[in-house]
Amino acid sequence: MNSAEALVLGLLQGLTEYLPVSSSGHLAIGSYIFGIEGEENLAFTVAVHVATVLSTFVVLWSEIAWILKGLFKFEMNDETRYVFNILVSMIPVGVVGLFFKDTVEEIFGSGLLIVGIMLLVTAALLTFSYYAKPRQKEKISLRDAFVIGLAQAAAVMPGLSRSGSTIATGLLLGNKKEKLAQFSFLMVIPPILGEALLDVVKAVKGEEAFGGIDAMPLAVGFIAAFVSGCLACKWMIDIVKKGKLIYFGIYCAVAGAITIICNFC
Repeated sequence: MNSAEALVLGLLQGLTEYLPVSSSGHLAIGSYIFGIEGEENLAFTVAVHVATVLSTFVVLWSEIAWILKGLFKFEMNDETRYVFNILVSMIPVGVVGLFFKDTVEEIFGSGLLIVGIMLLVTAALLTFSYYAKPRQKEKISLRDAFVIGLAQAAAVMPGLSRSGSTIATGLLLGNKKEKLAQFSFLMVIPPILGEALLDVVKAVKGEEAFGGIDAMPLAVGFIAAFVSGCLACKWMIDIVKKGKLIYFGIYCAVAGAITIICNFC
């Protein structure tokens, strides 16, 4: 991987992690186009995912500070309940990571067909949530947090957008747009950091290859993912508030169709 390829893939990761078009799907397509695979792809993927998590900290720092301040009061309050919701939302993806990690990795290496199909599923979900008009709720409940967590777990499939799935599911459950984007972006921080830490630990133990990429492309990709992630995170929060997800549904439908056609060419 050279620096130019790292720049493109880093920008792709940063933008698509927050926009509801599937970062894993676009990263898989980009890696396929550039012919990047194996340990080189693993190291880069971990780096750019950590970069996007850091961009979440930057953009949503006031919300994170609010949560931490409430936690250190050591009492049951809105902040503590918010953390409980995040913990509950992590249960499904934790189960998938612990018991189905090998299956997921096999799916990621199965070619572009599954990516194209999942992009079409993302398009359908975004479109359905746009036209559905459930009654609005004031707060995200524990039950809703768990269901949104199920959507996040399903989005380990390449091409199925994590942000699109979680936000669309929350909208279908009747949660307010203003709260959903923030919750969706905060709930992904622990799983991504946990996955990155596990990959690094396995690499140190020699259980899997981790490396094969020069420092410069890795740094370029990291910075590109971080900067584009900051921009996309701010943009996506505004998009969700305005209810403009239908346009991303159209994009995913077109991208999914093209990906499926290219798979058979």
